Amino acid sequence: MLDRYQTEQDIENTQPINDKKSKRSSCFGFVVDTVETILLALILFLVINALSARVRVENISMKPTLQPGEFLLVNRVAYKIGEPAIGDIIVFHAPGASDLDYIKRVVGLPGDHVKIGDGVVYVNDQPLYEPYIADPPRYSGEWDVPPDQLFVLGDNRNNSSDSHMWGFVPYEDIVGRALLIYWPLQEAGLLNGRDIVQAVQN
Repeated sequence: MLDRYQTEQDIENTQPINDKKSKRSSCFGFVVDTVETILLALILFLVINALSARVRVENISMKPTLQPGEFLLVNRVAYKIGEPAIGDIIVFHAPGASDLDYIKRVVGLPGDHVKIGDGVVYVNDQPLYEPYIADPPRYSGEWDVPPDQLFVLGDNRNNSSDSHMWGFVPYEDIVGRALLIYWPLQEAGLLNGRDIVQAVQN
């Protein structure tokens, strides 16, 4: 009887100690999980910021495609692993103002001959098919795009400061390629100019 009593007593005496250890272990595990979650979120945030940018549309130069007040997600590494294409919407540092960014559409690539006349844009003597513009351009001119530079225009052709006014965009001034509108939600969607726009009409 004594051995049995002592055994039960031992169990009773050690039970609170085990409970305390279990609680400490649970608390420690919770803290570790929380710290891991925070670190993972921070790493994810830093990676997303390194690979992308968020840009607010400030003016009407890209209407009707983009409206003032819309927010865009921009792929910073698009042209580090690939090449620009006609139809891409890009964000780049404004000429002479690295703290100001512009949003325009790529119309001419390095080596292209761009001509604008009679309301039509031609690239290498082929007319562009441009369903995204509301009004044709009322200006004219011809340009040969130099190496490592782009010719860009706003979709709002007659209300845009772009390559027809100040020249070409050097590759090193490109922030990235606009991927999608993410705000406001009712306007959210992909900006896949390469698929939407048949850049050079056959």
